Formats: sequence, structure tokens, C-alpha cells
Amino acid sequence: MSLIQLIDFSPLGDERGSLVALEGLKSVPFEIKRVYYIFATQQGVSRGFHAHKRLKQVAVCVTGRCRLVLDDGNQREAVWLDSPTKGILIEEMVWREMYDFSEDCVLLLLASEYYDEADYIRDYADYIETVKK
Repeated sequence: MSLIQLIDFSPLGDERGSLVALEGLKSVPFEIKRVYYIFATQQGVSRGFHAHKRLKQVAVCVTGRCRLVLDDGNQREAVWLDSPTKGILIEEMVWREMYDFSEDCVLLLLASEYYDEADYIRDYADYIETVKK
């Protein structure tokens, strides 16, 4: 089974432009409790390098592009995020890393839970040990 779970968001629009509506429990498969975005990432900087015990996320590159690497302890897959009409579902207990941010990249993340530092696993060796249990 692939770690890359693509979600297609239907754009709406007319001659004035386009719009994508993201709705919890509809276009996003969970209740959205937190929204944040990453922008102005410097060239050569990588982000992420953690997993969450309970939190699920959907990542959408609103503008620009970046590469997302997902790892469940058994397999590791990479995908380019480069469309505001495509999202990637990141399940709980999946390690994530983000690379190769374009200068104009804005990466939007929708989260199923409020911020909780105790939900993070920030050390890859600890993550692998937890997954293997």
C-alpha cells in the first residue's frame, strides 16, 4: 500500500479566477482543528523531520512547490506537491520530511488536532523503535 494518499480538490471559478474550498469531514477526511502554513523557506533548508502519535494532516502547496517524503518505518516514498488542487493525507505515525522548497512556496497544512508538543516524535531512532513495537 502506498503512503502517498492523494486528495483531489475540485476548483470552482469563472472568468474572474479560481477558488478551492477545503471543508472538514468533506473534502478533508477529518475535523480541522488547526491550520498553518510554511513560507519564505530559505534555499537548501529542509523541514519536518518528525512524526505525530495521533495527529493527521493534509498538506497542500498553495503556490510554488516542494518535495514531501513520507516514511512509515517499512517504506519511504517521495512526492512533489505543486498544485493548489492536490493534497496529500499524512496519517498518524508517519514520519515526514520536506525538501526542495521553491522560492515562492507556500505549504498549507490542515491538522486534526490542536498543537501538542507531547504528540511529536522528533528523533528518527525513537520513531523506528516505537513503530516496531
